[in-house]
Amino acid sequence: VQLQASGGGLVQSGGSLRLSCAASGSFPSDSAMGWYRQIPGKQRDLVAAITADGSTNYRAAVKGRFTISRDNTKNMMYLQMDSLTPEDTAVYYCKLWTIAMAPQRLYWGQGTLVTVSS
Repeated sequence: VQLQASGGGLVQSGGSLRLSCAASGSFPSDSAMGWYRQIPGKQRDLVAAITADGSTNYRAAVKGRFTISRDNTKNMMYLQMDSLTPEDTAVYYCKLWTIAMAPQRLYWGQGTLVTVSS
């Protein structure tokens, strides 16, 4: 399985960006997907996750500003980021993980840098 993240860039505070993650290869249709972000020197934190049937959860800091979605027919996942602040600056990674397989499989995409200027 390969994940390709894209859509990062430089945006002013209050602006918007849309990240995309393309998944390729063979994986179970009930796999969950999510976006994580990491600031240099800090741990990688979950931003938002979505199950195959569309259930979502968000970290508190992005609730109401970010929207995660996926298109299972295209094996795509998205993160619409609105009202961005400099605190959202980070490298964003997409992740896919299996639900029912044992052992669980985890896959990461390469990061895409989001920089929000004040």
